Amino acid sequence: MEAHPKAALKNDTLLRALACQPTEYTPVWLMRQAGRYLPEYNATRAKAGSFLALAKSPALATAVTLQPLERFPLDAAIIFSDILTIPDAMGLGLAFAEGEGPRFERPLRDENAIRALAAPDLSKLRYVFDALRETRKALAGRVPLIGFSGSPFTLACYMVEGSGSGDWRALKTLLYSRPELLHHILEINARAVIAYLNAQIEAGAQAVMIFDTWGGSLASRDYETFSLAYSRKIIAGLVKEKDGVRVPSILFTKGGNPWLAQMLASGCDAIGLDWTSDPREARHLAAGRVALQGNLDPAALFSPAKSVREAARRVIDAFGVAPGHVFNLGHGILPSTPVESAKLAVELVHRGLPAR
Repeated sequence: MEAHPKAALKNDTLLRALACQPTEYTPVWLMRQAGRYLPEYNATRAKAGSFLALAKSPALATAVTLQPLERFPLDAAIIFSDILTIPDAMGLGLAFAEGEGPRFERPLRDENAIRALAAPDLSKLRYVFDALRETRKALAGRVPLIGFSGSPFTLACYMVEGSGSGDWRALKTLLYSRPELLHHILEINARAVIAYLNAQIEAGAQAVMIFDTWGGSLASRDYETFSLAYSRKIIAGLVKEKDGVRVPSILFTKGGNPWLAQMLASGCDAIGLDWTSDPREARHLAAGRVALQGNLDPAALFSPAKSVREAARRVIDAFGVAPGHVFNLGHGILPSTPVESAKLAVELVHRGLPAR
């Protein structure tokens, strides 16, 4: 495979913030910044015919990855993909029903299926790596490119349940009744995620993020055992430097506020905070050693412009003046978010708020 060009970064503000180094301003990007709230994304998805067809076309995935950068002064691109690429490559039969979210045709519901599970051949995920290479080339050093994966636990939630869930009953039944089987899934997932993220780094990702979307659904005593232990294993196995430049890792657990101290000690370079977290407490616990990302409530973007400004201002003020903050939402941008509100929030942080 052709290596990505080694274009010098014109804007390394994100990478410096993730290293807890001083920056001229607070860098900003948005989770799900390429998505359904953008009319150009919807047009490209219609052209592709389906979400999966879009995600599996390197050319179209590159196009939608770049779309938000044409609208907003963002400090990073994040590759357009899905967290369920790994279990799809494992042969579980991923499909997206319109309005219903992801579904697996062959969920892991019996011991034989679980014991037969194996990490996927990375060639089945080549479309992701090709999209990274194409996007990195198209960016030409404009901003860093972020790669990502779902966490082992979040992947397991969908792999066992077969779809999204309000209570993850099938997954939790397995956890309580046959924990050894869940650990088997998580171990294989962890190995797969390490290989997948390292291949993303090789293809051009300049930072990587682990989305532990459902870790916060665990009981307090189970988070370390079934989620964080495996995220920690991934972080330890990641390539830390590429072409002489540090490749930072970001860990995000939605609902992870009760375990901030443990997350900060996981070995990651940064943690993402959802909107339920207190940035002041996180700053105290991080003590300048780990960067913080977040944490505007995505629902704030539905309010009038004055309220959007006030909400963004409160987030900046709460994180304080010390380096090591990346402004982001506390979770992904919602599909019906007004584009002008997203633009306003980004421009306020990027251009209109005081420098660090």
